Amino acid sequence: MERTLKTALCILLVLAIHTPVWAQGSRKSADQDPTLTRILFVFDASNSMFGLWQSDRKINIAKRMMSELLDSIESTPNVEYALRIYGHQKSYPPQDCDDTRLEVSFGPSNVNKIKQKINQVVPKGTTPIARTLEACATDFPRCSHCRNIVVLITDGIEECSGDPCAVSRELQKNGIILKPFIIGVGRDFSADFECVGQYFDATSEKAFRTALNVVIAQALNSTTMQVNLLDQYEKPTETNVNMTFYDHYNGQIRYNFVHTMTTRGVPDTLVIDPLSIYDIVVHTLPPVRKDSIRLTPGKHTVIGIDAPQGYLALKVGGQDNLYKDLQCIVRKQGESTTLHVQGFREPEKYITGKYDLEVLTLPRLKIRDVEISQSKTTEVIIPVPGLAQITYPVKGFGSLYVDNGKTLEWIQNLNSNALQETLILQPGSYRIIFRSRFATRSFQTLEKEFMIKSGESLRIQITQ
Repeated sequence: MERTLKTALCILLVLAIHTPVWAQGSRKSADQDPTLTRILFVFDASNSMFGLWQSDRKINIAKRMMSELLDSIESTPNVEYALRIYGHQKSYPPQDCDDTRLEVSFGPSNVNKIKQKINQVVPKGTTPIARTLEACATDFPRCSHCRNIVVLITDGIEECSGDPCAVSRELQKNGIILKPFIIGVGRDFSADFECVGQYFDATSEKAFRTALNVVIAQALNSTTMQVNLLDQYEKPTETNVNMTFYDHYNGQIRYNFVHTMTTRGVPDTLVIDPLSIYDIVVHTLPPVRKDSIRLTPGKHTVIGIDAPQGYLALKVGGQDNLYKDLQCIVRKQGESTTLHVQGFREPEKYITGKYDLEVLTLPRLKIRDVEISQSKTTEVIIPVPGLAQITYPVKGFGSLYVDNGKTLEWIQNLNSNALQETLILQPGSYRIIFRSRFATRSFQTLEKEFMIKSGESLRIQITQ
């Protein structure tokens, strides 16, 4: 069993050390410098660790196991270690639920300090697991490029009325640590610790050895995944769009990847930290997402996300080179929220479906139920506008309206500080209502009706 426990911790550390990942909350990509992995060992030294188990007392097995383990990992690059012990300062009874202490802080070349401290420890007290996990939050110095991992070794459950599950969730939610590892020594504690982290049962050598063989095979390989962006035929043909990986627990950004196809025409392979659960947002228009994605360490995971897309091309009079600064508000069909403001310069990709458009001409053109189809380009062509060159006798106040015959539709207010302005207007009937700033009576209001034709320029003189 001694060898089994030692192997268990080795597996946990291989998982923590050899997976090429990036810091909690960091926005780095996988091509930057390796991140620093920080492993905090939380060691149970409560009085129950004096109990006999297999060939020796639990505390002696744990000491030998930790010593051999630390010898094997001492020279691992980009890793720092620390040690917190609980139940070793005050004898039980009476119960002291604050009996937890960081004995060795994080730093380079401190493995010998950790070994010495573990070898000196004498089990005495109680098991304040929740309080210990809370204290772990301050054990990790601030770092923008670190992965923080807790490995808890215990032969008992919470004895101080705390809630280790709630504390662990809060630590993960706040981005302080990744999901902890727990090794339960002596009997099955899975019901108590599965909500805390990834639990490893060490009740018998035979049962544990089978699990160890599987985990070792996985841990010695990088954990990879492939994201298939599926078209409407469920083929992974969509690509060239950014994907953001969020930590499911705390919402922090873990990765950004622009989806890429290899030279063989298949989605690229990503190397991902297997210790987190991810929510993936694909930044299509509109965005699509897939939540609660779990990876199995050492295995290649393939996930599919529905992202069928087509193109929308906007043109004026069928030409690509007219009014390049003109813009169009794009909304999902029947919705009021602006999805995108698209220009007339280049086609834009959208998720297949129907959209409502509002072209920012004068007046605005509303085009409903525009359908985007898979891998096709939908063209929307608006009429070529005309020019209205308006001259005023004096500066004044007024507005421009579309004349619908029975009603007037306000378009915009006129420039009250100008004697002349030029407006680009869609073909149609218009009316200007104007009053000099020097006029003292309402009946001195002036009106001017005019017609704009496609592609033509019209001079309009407002006279008193």
